[in-house]
Amino acid sequence: MNVDLIFKVAGVGIVVAVLNQLLIRSGREEQALLTTIAGLIVVLYVLTSEIGGLFESIKQIFDL
Repeated sequence: MNVDLIFKVAGVGIVVAVLNQLLIRSGREEQALLTTIAGLIVVLYVLTSEIGGLFESIKQIFDL
């Protein structure tokens, strides 16, 4: 298990949650939503990169 990946995703989640609450409390709901969407995109990008690496490892193991 890649602990670094867990910390990256958790870090993005914490930052997005804090920013989201700050923006909502200051009356900027639209920016809060955009921040949440941006955080989701970052997490999906990180996960997609990791999944790509996993598939490359599988290809090498099975000599595909």
